[in-house]
Amino acid sequence: MQTGALYRLVRDRFRAAGLPTPELDAKLLVSAALCLAVSDLILREHDEVGEDAQARALSHAESRLAGMPVGRILGEREFYGRRFLLNTATLEPRPDTETLIDAVLARSDPDAALTMCDIGTGTGAIAVTLLCEMPRSRMIAVDLSEEALTCAMANARLHGVAERLLPVRADYTSALRQAGDGGLDWVISNPPYIRTGVLASLSEEVTRHDPVLALDGGESGLEAYRRIVADAEYLLGPGGGIALEIGFDQAEDLKKQLRHHGFGAIEIIKDLAGNDRVAVARKS
Repeated sequence: MQTGALYRLVRDRFRAAGLPTPELDAKLLVSAALCLAVSDLILREHDEVGEDAQARALSHAESRLAGMPVGRILGEREFYGRRFLLNTATLEPRPDTETLIDAVLARSDPDAALTMCDIGTGTGAIAVTLLCEMPRSRMIAVDLSEEALTCAMANARLHGVAERLLPVRADYTSALRQAGDGGLDWVISNPPYIRTGVLASLSEEVTRHDPVLALDGGESGLEAYRRIVADAEYLLGPGGGIALEIGFDQAEDLKKQLRHHGFGAIEIIKDLAGNDRVAVARKS
């Protein structure tokens, strides 16, 4: 079978199954199986595909048809133009979270030597991306999962920022609160914010393949925010900033929490779909 025919076979199976992005999924999975760049699928359309590569592509297709996300099949996901490795303890970094990156970068001097903290770092996508974009800054990456921290450090090494990333295994900011001196410039987090009662209604791709620990925000969906905001008041230096990814209906609750803990200049930033996505504030 030739490359083009294999791609079309997989694409048509995805279309018949009603997958939302059959062309993109087929390109990503077939190109990965053939060890090609996606752009090379057309250039090498008439190349003959070996049996092993064809079997890999069809195996990838079966996994996708069974409901596994493309990122989980490949073990990696693109975020902010960079490749990030995944493991079972991490969420796939999603495009909406790029709004959080943009918010911090727009409010920071990229040449400054800042000290930042990413709470619930997972793959390290937020922490590593900011270090790549801010080459003089340092980041503390906190996660309760040792496996997640291992993944974050692998991604830090992949992108050449490992020497500026400090992994800390802790339950939110507990360890930092005990040892901190209030000198952080940013506290940043994409915490679990889905209400416990809503988890069962999420898509099967999420419920079967994403770690619940990284999704469950408690009965109100706000438990992580309460802890992070309360500790950020003490962890940040004067004028330090907090940036949090939020659910589409959580802005007003976050504003109240931020004001209660002495934060001002509160902004709610929308994502490309027009939904509230990020809360940013400054320590007064």
